[in-house]
Amino acid sequence: MNSELVVNNDPMSPISAIFRNLRTNIQFMSGKEKIHTVLIASTLHGDGKSFVSANLAVAFARTGKRTIIIDADMRKGRQYAIFETNQVLGLSDYLINPEGIDKLNRYIKPTEIDGLNLLPSGNIPTDPSELLLSDKMRELLDYLQTVYDIIIIDGTPIKSVPDSLILSRIVDSTVVVVGSDTIKKSELRMTLNSIKNVGGNIAGVVMNNMPNSAKKYDEYLYYNDNYNINSNSEEPEFDYGSDDYSSGVESSVEKDDYGREIKRTKLYE
Repeated sequence: MNSELVVNNDPMSPISAIFRNLRTNIQFMSGKEKIHTVLIASTLHGDGKSFVSANLAVAFARTGKRTIIIDADMRKGRQYAIFETNQVLGLSDYLINPEGIDKLNRYIKPTEIDGLNLLPSGNIPTDPSELLLSDKMRELLDYLQTVYDIIIIDGTPIKSVPDSLILSRIVDSTVVVVGSDTIKKSELRMTLNSIKNVGGNIAGVVMNNMPNSAKKYDEYLYYNDNYNINSNSEEPEFDYGSDDYSSGVESSVEKDDYGREIKRTKLYE
């Protein structure tokens, strides 16, 4: 199985634990309303959104939830490669073809993970944004919510194309993935504001490519909507203790099997 599927290949690793925490945080943030559709977007190409999407989907499936991952990056989709499935037909082909929802199973692929299916991106269309704006895309998500417990959508880099902004309006919540070694304050602010300006909900920010050292390992991968971008620095900083946060944040520091400290963060109403 593909080495990128860390949650499946090495479920006891620190990285797998972080994805389980991310899964739990998303569930906690839902409150009384269940979250069915989660978009994983990024600011730049190469931030790791596809890696995060795939492993988050596996984390949900391992709890027994009926899970599907949709590769909505119809320009450079790579979920078919991560899950080692066929890319002949996918999301773009379903949205273009006049077939109804009763033919959807032609496009959905099983994976080797129990309870996890994949709708790959499909052939590259002329205008992916137009397809995502279509009524058929909304109808697809509405239908899938009757079949699956959770839908993970792998989006596009927001700085490059508008596809993720379009999707952020029709999903329950959006997680933004940023590369800790490439992101700048201005770029992160632009991404978050762009989502909010179109009416999207932000679940949080995932910092990817964190330094894998004991000194830096306690810097938690996932940050909720209670973020603060320091105006005096080009590097994003996050504040857990703001008084205006609508729900509570409970943090603790634990040690993993390697003796490294990990900050655990739990959201509660």
